[in-house]
Amino acid sequence: MKNIFGNISIVALILIACNSNTKSTESQAAATDTNTVSHVTATVTDSGNVTSIKDIVDSYLQLKNAFTKDNTNDAAAVATSLQSALQHFNKSTLTANQKKTFDDIQADATEHAEHIGKNGGNIAHQREHFEMLSKDIYDLAKAFGAGQTLYKDFCPMYNNGKGAFWLSEIKDIKNPYMGKKMATCGIVKEEIK
Repeated sequence: MKNIFGNISIVALILIACNSNTKSTESQAAATDTNTVSHVTATVTDSGNVTSIKDIVDSYLQLKNAFTKDNTNDAAAVATSLQSALQHFNKSTLTANQKKTFDDIQADATEHAEHIGKNGGNIAHQREHFEMLSKDIYDLAKAFGAGQTLYKDFCPMYNNGKGAFWLSEIKDIKNPYMGKKMATCGIVKEEIK
């Protein structure tokens, strides 16, 4: 009888020890996975080399605001930052179709940002590229969201009466195409959420 209780006790201890060890190993694996994710996230955040759609939109809005003040040099500097944000966008979480959409927009938007950045002092040329860049950023915001509410504004006077649109973070009109000459020329055409 002692042998039976002894054997049962030994088997019970082995089962408890094995179960405890398995839970410990699972806890360690989970902790390792969490640490790895935290480390990767921290690395991505700390490196400053990866941007989001919101970062791209924020740079675009800074560019728009420079044009509302007729500040060609600030526009050039911000356009260079926008170009960098476009190039360092993190595509790792995108589907294949989303990557294709982003790549199509990125190539065109980067080219326009580059032109704006290289043409400080020539605000008319910068604004021509801003018009095309605005279309790209609009497509980006519609495809991926902007991380904030945006307003699609339209100026009917720009480009010899052909008009052009831009995106704004505020509902009040502050025209980047006409600058200080006609700061409030335009209407809100669409609200993007």
